[in-house]
Amino acid sequence: MSALELDFSGEVVLWRGPSPWHFVAAPPEAAAEIEALAAAVTYGWGAIPVQARIGATTWSTSLFPKDGTYLVPVKARVRAAEGIELGDVVRVRLTV
Repeated sequence: MSALELDFSGEVVLWRGPSPWHFVAAPPEAAAEIEALAAAVTYGWGAIPVQARIGATTWSTSLFPKDGTYLVPVKARVRAAEGIELGDVVRVRLTV
């Protein structure tokens, strides 16, 4: 299986659960491509390991399925390095 490369833009949103976290949701087209590979790459409860990049910052993370899409967690160190604030629209590059 070859790697899937995705490139999309999305708004940084805050999930206000017991452990608040910032995410960018994959748009429908990207979510459909991810879903097509999900069974082969998930390691449990639907989480999918990826390499993510915003600007010059690259990190390893996992996508999480939510409401028909996948959420990309954006770590505090990534937000700080790239000057990202809640509500910003950012370009995300993923390797699944």
